[in-house]
Formats: sequence, structure tokens, C-alpha cells
Amino acid sequence: MFQNLDLFKTALSMAQHAGLKQALTAQNVANADTPGYRAQSVKPFADMVPPTSDGFALRATRPGHLAPTGDLSSAAISAQTNSDPNGNSVVLDDEILNSVDAKRQHDRALAVYRASLGMLRSALSKQ
Repeated sequence: MFQNLDLFKTALSMAQHAGLKQALTAQNVANADTPGYRAQSVKPFADMVPPTSDGFALRATRPGHLAPTGDLSSAAISAQTNSDPNGNSVVLDDEILNSVDAKRQHDRALAVYRASLGMLRSALSKQ
């Protein structure tokens, strides 16, 4: 029942995106000394949400109506092109910042989830 609420879906997508970003950052750091390795990055979460002209998104009212358009992990990953003399494109300073950003995004997703869960609990309570 609660899986169909848009706010919970958004929080889940944001947490999954943060996890993917953290995994790619860890992979980049692990391969920082690998010659020829191309660092990978993920598009920002805001760029992956389709914009709406009037501020309201289309809403699916029954199964199969306006099905989701894709997987979060497949289209978002891209390789970075700047390179070191050994052909490696990992910049550790950037990876540290990416890791911090992923942590903040994950914390933000949890805060949205907790706040919406609290609102839902108060709406369902007898008080």
C-alpha cells in the first residue's frame, strides 16, 4: 500500500542513486593506480528526474498505465575522459567530494522517508 506513494518512491530512488554513486566512487578509488582505467561517474539525481512544465507529474492510475521509462543504474553511468600520463582518469580529490556528496544524498533520502513516515503515522493516528 505505502509503496505506491510518490514521496516514498522518490526517497527510494534517491537512496538507490546515492548507493550507485558511492559504489562507483569506491570502484574509482580502488582502481586509482590502474594504468588506463577510466573513472566512472553518475549523472546528478536532479538530472534524471524528467521535468514537467506545469509542476505536476503524470500519475499512473492502474497497472500498465504510464510504465516507468528505465532503470536508474543503466543510463546514468558515464566514463570520465581527463587522464594522467599513465592513462588513468581518477582524481582522488574529486572522488572524496563524490563520496561526501553521496553520503549527504543518502542522508537526505532517509530524512525525506522518515518525515513522510511521521506524517503518515500522524494522519492515521486517532489523535
